[in-house]
Amino acid sequence: MIPAAERLRAEGIDVRGPLPADTLFHDEARAGYDTVLCMYHDQGLIPLKTLDFWSGVNITLGLPIVRTSPDHGTGFAIAGTGQARPDSLIAAIHAADTISRNRGSRNHSSRNRAL
Repeated sequence: MIPAAERLRAEGIDVRGPLPADTLFHDEARAGYDTVLCMYHDQGLIPLKTLDFWSGVNITLGLPIVRTSPDHGTGFAIAGTGQARPDSLIAAIHAADTISRNRGSRNHSSRNRAL
């Protein structure tokens, strides 16, 4: 991750890191960045689901298409029972729309991005 962070900094993108996952998700830390790139499922999804289980969105980077999905999983245990909540699906659709509208934009925020 260090070479990637160095390359992004050389391109003028405000990037910090790599940083330990156990220090990135408390309120004060989250106030200082726009995005966290996590290399492993448990680094990002455990804190994400702890902070906002119902509205989390999984976004796959580096694809030629926009790919988002609800972050809560398939919900097979409640399928067909009328108990499913649409929050994460709606959030995933909104995220896909936002990404699609901004794709190709070189407008980088002045806030930090953490790796």
